[in-house]
Order: sequence, then structure tokens, then C-alpha cells
Amino acid sequence: MALGGGTFTTMNKILPGTYINFVSAPRASAALSDRGIAAMPAELDWGPEGAVFAVLPEEFEKRSLELFGYPYTHEKLKGLRDLFRNIRKGYFYRLNTGGEHAKNDFATALYAGARGNSLRIVIEAAEASTEETPVYDVSTWMDDTRVDLQTVKTATELRDNAFVRFQAEAALAATAGANLTGGTDGASSDAAYQTFLDQIEPYTFHALGCLSDKPAVKALFTAFTKRMRDESGVKFQTVLHQYGQADYEGVISVENGLTGAADDTSAVWWVTGAQAGCAVNRSLTNRVYDGEFEIDTQYTQAQLEQGVQSGGFLLHRAGDETRVLTDINTFVSATEERSSDFGSNQTIRVLDQIGNDIAALFNTKYNGQVPNDAAGRVSLWNDVVRHHQQLQTLRAIQAFEPDDVTVEAGDTKKSVVVTDRVTPVNAMEQLYMVCVVA
Repeated sequence: MALGGGTFTTMNKILPGTYINFVSAPRASAALSDRGIAAMPAELDWGPEGAVFAVLPEEFEKRSLELFGYPYTHEKLKGLRDLFRNIRKGYFYRLNTGGEHAKNDFATALYAGARGNSLRIVIEAAEASTEETPVYDVSTWMDDTRVDLQTVKTATELRDNAFVRFQAEAALAATAGANLTGGTDGASSDAAYQTFLDQIEPYTFHALGCLSDKPAVKALFTAFTKRMRDESGVKFQTVLHQYGQADYEGVISVENGLTGAADDTSAVWWVTGAQAGCAVNRSLTNRVYDGEFEIDTQYTQAQLEQGVQSGGFLLHRAGDETRVLTDINTFVSATEERSSDFGSNQTIRVLDQIGNDIAALFNTKYNGQVPNDAAGRVSLWNDVVRHHQQLQTLRAIQAFEPDDVTVEAGDTKKSVVVTDRVTPVNAMEQLYMVCVVA
């Protein structure tokens, strides 16, 4: 008979033997999370309807034709290119729905919309084809780009691709090009924005962009942002166009239009990406706009001052470049409890980083797993302190001491109370210099 062995919880085994537990050495589990995720609904010419879909920068560069219906360099993708300059992931939602799918005798466009009318199917005799056994090369084209090629004997062998669904019952015959027709664009409605917000709620992102110029839609996004930040503890900022009345640290109001089109909202693309991708220890103040739109920067000094005082996020002309004037949000109604510091996006990024990271730490390591006793609370204290020390190393906060964090038992056996004092660092923006001339 074998001796006892295995692992142990308490030292109460009966048989002689070896009982060994293998455990990981303690590690810093309170790591800082990366930024760089944005979410945006938009009217798109191609793509799935009624669902949020994720796109990475490398996917956008290599598969933009498949994902958005146009080559990467196409004029229609200017906004997306502006967004992807600064993000590591984007969540998108197609607002316009209810259109018709383009089709012909051989295939139906995968997505609805007039863009499907640019598809065509070309069928040619394959090299292996004979009179007795015909074999066909069936290719799918989007404009002048072949996006798929299959060699088959019958239509039942065709496999759907990223652009069309084939008709299995079709009779294949050589054709120089059978265009898909009948595709029509759907319409977007205010209700589509609400559907998007309902669907995006479970996702994690750092900036939410909205291109709508309708006050009702902007009010909807503001209300959503307040509810998520203040009631659910989900920290992100929303970028809107010309909506300073939000007066809230979670909402950024881009004031610039485009040259010759003051009401154009396209600047929201770049600002959303820049806000999402800005590091916790950085500011967008004085950042060069490196996007592709002709931003309207015709402001006087007095207009710039008024814009800042109203909580506007402004791009301005500095020499030959377009730069961010100052990295602020719409919060301007300072109180004793909420000082003017909350109007700084750099401050909000630090506070949001703390909120999101500590929530993730607690929910993954402590919630339902660690006893609420002195040792458990010391462990939580250690993790919070370690997290803040990383922030201080990055120069995102300053003057932090471990004593600034306390973790105590709450009013119930299941609750803990953390008291935390932090001092966010902001980038230099103003230089006051006195020169004494002898």
C-alpha cells in the first residue's frame, strides 16, 4: 500500500507520507492598467448592424476593406484614421440600420447598404476544367480589388467570405463580372444611440465619442456618463461637440469645427482617440494635432480665454501647427467639495485610474475570497499602497506616504472602508517670470 501524499489545508492527515502545497510567491497584483480603448457609434457604409464590434489598429490597417468597406487610405476613413492614431482598441457600432442587401444570382452582400453595390462576382473556367467536368474560378471583387478566390465544380462547394454569402443553388457559368445591385443605406435615429449605449455598458473603455450635433443626443450621452461614473463606478470620459453646458468632469466639449464648416463635428474623432490613449502621467495640453482634417482655428485671444473659462476643449494655431490649447473638461462650477482641479483632464485621468484599478483589484483578488479580518485588511492596504507607489514613480501623483491610506472594517462583517489621500500631478502650463535687471 502506498504511503499518504498530496496537498493539505490543515495538518491533520492520518497516514504517514509527504504532503506538499505549491503556491506562488507574493507578487505585485495591484498593477496599473493600460489606457487606450475608445468606443464610438457612427454612421458606417459597411459593417454589422445592431452589434458592438471591436477593431485593433493592426486589423484596421490590414483589413479596413473587410471591416469598413474601404481601403485604409480612402477619404471615407479619415475620421477612423484620426481615432486610431492614439488607441490600441476601438469599439464601434453602426447607427444606420434597415437598409437592403445588394445581391445577384450568385451571392448576397454580407452587410446591408449601398456599398454592397460595389461588389461583383467573376466566374472563369479554371485550368483543370474540361468539357466533361467543368471547374470554375469564382472570385469576389470590391471595386478593383479581388477579395476572394475559390475553385469549385458547383455552387454548393462555395464558402461564404467576408463580403458575400453565396447562393448554393446557383448554376455556375462563366461571366466577366456580375454586379451586385439593389443595396440601399439604412437610416439612423436617436433611438439607435440609446441602443448603442445599452450594448456598450458592459465594456471597458477610457473614452466614449459621439459625433451627433443634436442636443437631445448629447444630453443622453451626458446622462449616461454621469450614471456610469457616479452610480456604477465605471470611470471614463465622453467627448462631445460644443456641449459646454454639461459642466461635468466626465464630459469634454470639443469646440472646433472644420475650416468652412464651423458646425462639423469631425474633430471629435481625434480628441476621443487622444483622450483614450493619453497616459495617466501625461497631459494633452500643447499636443500637436496630427490628424487629417482642416481644423478651424480662427480664434482671437479673447475668444480662446472665453472658451477656456466655459470649459471648452480647444485646438488653436501655434505658428505653423495646430495644437491643443489646454487639456480641460466642461466642469467649471467649483465648490468646496469639488475644486477647480476637477476641470483638469490630467487630474481626472489619475483619479479614474485609481478608481478603475482598485475596483478591478478588489473584485478579482478580494471579493468573496479574502477574509475580512485584520490580516485581510492589511493585505488590501498593502496592495493599494503598492499601486499608489507605482503612480508616484510615474510622477502621476506626488507627496504620497503609506499613512495616507487606511483600511478599516465597515459597519457590517462583509464591508471594508478605505480612506485614501492623493495629490495628482499636472503638467506645467503657465510660466510667470520676474527678471530683475541691475
